[in-house]
Amino acid sequence: MNEPAKTSARADGPGALWAATLPGVFVVLWSTGFVAGKLGMPHAGPFMFLEIRYLIVIVLMTMVAFATQASWPKRSEIPAIAIAGLLVQAGYLGGVFAALSFGVEAGVSALVAGLQPVLTAALAGPLLGEKVTARQWTGLVMGLTGVILVVRVKLGLGLGTPLGIGCAIFAMLSLTFGTLWQKRYCPRLDLRTGAVVQFIASFIITAPFAFFLDHLRVEWTLSFALALFWLCVVLSIGAVSAMFVLIRRGKASEVASLFFLVPPTTALIAWAMFGETLDPLSLVGMALVVAAVAMVTMKRCIFGL
Repeated sequence: MNEPAKTSARADGPGALWAATLPGVFVVLWSTGFVAGKLGMPHAGPFMFLEIRYLIVIVLMTMVAFATQASWPKRSEIPAIAIAGLLVQAGYLGGVFAALSFGVEAGVSALVAGLQPVLTAALAGPLLGEKVTARQWTGLVMGLTGVILVVRVKLGLGLGTPLGIGCAIFAMLSLTFGTLWQKRYCPRLDLRTGAVVQFIASFIITAPFAFFLDHLRVEWTLSFALALFWLCVVLSIGAVSAMFVLIRRGKASEVASLFFLVPPTTALIAWAMFGETLDPLSLVGMALVVAAVAMVTMKRCIFGL
């Protein structure tokens, strides 16, 4: 009588481990996007860079979908899936890349993106019916404070043009509404075929910008090829899929709080790769961010089934 129970426990082990590690994996993967963008941006226009990225991911995910016999969405489901892709991919990435091209520092972009969890929590109530407790609001404020401490050194540098800051704000708003839209209207999409629909929509909407603003400029260097590979395979497939799984399993406001961890993680990666310094106050900010995310998500395990 005891043997089946042992077998079941062993079966649950890998799933429980995956659920526990997925948030950390997502944060690390998402944070590497800023590093890859820094390597590749000098060699292509921002929108042309994204167009090549979208096209490669479309081909890869179409092959995966057919190889694994994934189910394709119904015609009635395609518009909602496409809108989610336009917000999370074209809107967010297009805004970030455009902001960088207009001279906005990555640290400033990270600070603007740090507003996303607070805005998502504020909108999750009226739009999704989610309740955000006083403790969670406190955690969200703490997280934003920690992000400011981490990137404060760059606030006086590289602010770029008002248009650049506007692009960064647009990116933050797109990711916020993309998270909410995905949670409400596409909770059960197949990540393989859904990605194909989303990236096709993003490719179409970004094409005029690549043609008229970037004039299809691209330089095929080793740095650009490596950055493109990382962004296509690791970011567009790995990180985005992880984010959609987390959105499916948890509250939008709680999942959004993970984005507080992105600027500190990016700072650590930049320290390891480029030798950028981290002062004691930045380390305090990182600790504050970790504590804030714990406050927002500790009540229950949102990443389990």
